[in-house]
Amino acid sequence: MSQSRAVMAVSGPDSRAGSGLQKKNDDMTTYTHSPDLQLSDLALQHIPEAVVLINDRNDIVFYNDAAQRLWGLPRDEVMGQNVRCLVPPAYRADHDGFIARHLEAGSHHNVGTTRDVEFVNAGGEVRRGRLSLSQVVRPGLPGIFYMGVMTDVTQERNAESILQLRNDLLRSLTTEKLPLDQSGQFLCQRIENTVSDCCAVLLHPGGRDGRMDVTATTTLPRRMRNALATCVPDAAAVASMKDDPAVAVDLAWTRHAVLARSFGFDMCVAAPVTTHDGTPAGILALYLRDSSVKDWALAVMKAATPFCTLALGRDAARQRISELSERDTLTGLLNRSSLNRYIETMTSDRQDAVFTVMVLNIDSFRDINNALGHIHADNFLREVAKRLQKLSAGRYIISRSSGDEFIVVVPNCPRALAMDQATRIIRAIAEPIEVDDSAITLSVSIGIACFPDDGPDGESLLGHADVALQQAKNEGRGTYKFADSSKNRLAQDRLLLGSALHETVSKGLLHLYYQPQIDTMTGALYGVEALARWHHPHLGNIFPSRFIAVAEETGQIAAIGRWSLQEACRQMAQWDREGIHVPTVAVNLSAAHFGDHSVPDYIAGLLRTYDLTPDRLTVEITENVMMESGKATHDVLQAIRNIGVGLSMDDFGTGYSSLSRLTRLPLTEIKIDRSFINDFEHDTNAQAVTTAVIGIGNRLGMTVVTEGVETVQQRQLLEDLKCDVMQGYLFARPLPADELEKWIRTREAAGA
Repeated sequence: MSQSRAVMAVSGPDSRAGSGLQKKNDDMTTYTHSPDLQLSDLALQHIPEAVVLINDRNDIVFYNDAAQRLWGLPRDEVMGQNVRCLVPPAYRADHDGFIARHLEAGSHHNVGTTRDVEFVNAGGEVRRGRLSLSQVVRPGLPGIFYMGVMTDVTQERNAESILQLRNDLLRSLTTEKLPLDQSGQFLCQRIENTVSDCCAVLLHPGGRDGRMDVTATTTLPRRMRNALATCVPDAAAVASMKDDPAVAVDLAWTRHAVLARSFGFDMCVAAPVTTHDGTPAGILALYLRDSSVKDWALAVMKAATPFCTLALGRDAARQRISELSERDTLTGLLNRSSLNRYIETMTSDRQDAVFTVMVLNIDSFRDINNALGHIHADNFLREVAKRLQKLSAGRYIISRSSGDEFIVVVPNCPRALAMDQATRIIRAIAEPIEVDDSAITLSVSIGIACFPDDGPDGESLLGHADVALQQAKNEGRGTYKFADSSKNRLAQDRLLLGSALHETVSKGLLHLYYQPQIDTMTGALYGVEALARWHHPHLGNIFPSRFIAVAEETGQIAAIGRWSLQEACRQMAQWDREGIHVPTVAVNLSAAHFGDHSVPDYIAGLLRTYDLTPDRLTVEITENVMMESGKATHDVLQAIRNIGVGLSMDDFGTGYSSLSRLTRLPLTEIKIDRSFINDFEHDTNAQAVTTAVIGIGNRLGMTVVTEGVETVQQRQLLEDLKCDVMQGYLFARPLPADELEKWIRTREAAGA
């Protein structure tokens, strides 16, 4: 309360002189028996404003009914008393000093003024009043009188303060986007500015062992903060406060009352902070040094708690987004990108680190999914995750890397101990699972690689463990195999494939196929994605997943990317000459291209050569680019975007993508991976993630493309979710250029 401390009295000459009790009584008798004054005093007696009349010695000579109601003091207790009896005790010294200065200066500057003041009623409650002072000369009476007229404006001022508090908190929480510790401190600071001599504390879950995090300003003594941080609130007690905030005793007061009183606090009022569905989420407590402001503190607390809910809810949403970027949504385990960071950290200390990487795959899981349905299959995956966590007892680092594949990293586990760990995992997973009164037994195959023997980094360790996993599946399943470079047939295959690929790339024998992308709203052709294809005269058709990986390992990926860009632009120009309208073409580039600062100039040169506007080309980047987006990579991406070429995040949501880095890249488009669309009609988890990604894309102003659309029902669901663009076999498979031309002409003839 920052109201004026002004007092009501304005003194006449020498009120300090000892006039004596008899003199006062004589003056009172003279005043009260004056027949000329009785009529006017009768009128003042019954007006709604409190009226107090004092003589030039500051003695009260008139005190109406409204004044009795305002101060709560009966007339016979104040008549003839010095007006300082109506001044709050804390302000009386200031009042006396003011009187002394007034007498010395002979100033009447308060006369004829109106101001807001604080006063204390007989119940000890601090109130606010609007005081008007005037000088009165009464004919026939000696001396000068001063009249104070007071109106209680407590409710009006309180309403203004509450409104200002709400406006400040709303503006801060909706515009400044501060983290919880800062927004909570601002909230506590504004409460303390509104309730005099109090300390506001926001307690909310987040500490260890169910204890509370404490958010407060620097006015909260450190010992109090430490004591409150040890509080473990009882949920039932919090819930009981919902309709009746605790007064005098909050959830920590009984334990810490002595400590609180040592800092001058003699009361605490507290109220629960709940989520929007009424679930307790924290406590707002106000520690008061002056219990007379209790009612005002409760009113302020009632106004502030919805904003505590908003702050905690926004923080929970921020944490949830962070969790989604780090965790697998089905099992709650780490996703692949998070696991990679853990392994990178572990391999950085090569002197002491010894650990084992195990890649687990559930045997025949596709058969389980087909036989029992995706709901039971998802439950199996959750159960596997739970058993791994139970077996781990906090020692393992566990990730779900793909559909039915898990990765377990066992720290401080050399090869000699890995066999026992793998055996324990196989036995734990093999315990029967009850399904519809039947017991289903799962088995897992495990590939094992040990650091540092089987690789210097996470990529090589996981690669060797993958090879060992395939050997375990090929040799019986339900078992484990260690990585063995001498038996690594995959390495031999890659060596052969790499040599053949080098010849193919140098002779320009790759081909581009084009898969149409459809505008969801209009059904028109939105564009095409260019996909590299390789047919070897002796090895046959080589899947892109094989030769792209080999190209990256052998350093040929840069040449393939440049060739793809050049061929796609050439084909677009040819279609333009032939009157075939293809709005845009998307070309995939790998992470290697974005470390090359010449790539933006190369792209700009192609656009000039083939007379294409930049908006007709989109460059697709992978999650590896997202993960490795340092300054050099970002500069290349920004340079490409500055040309006007679009940038698309491919395979978004597979677990590698980092939501925290999404806004740092100059993207224009995100593509939802086809893995979310498999069984999309029935998989509520996939629908939830897809809905979230579409929402993120829309809010960031990006076009959202969904891959893998194969059924009419999937198309309808995506239309309902307002996905921008769809791509998949429902519309067309990837087609050679000549077949795409036929496909376009057929659609045009049909009026599509």
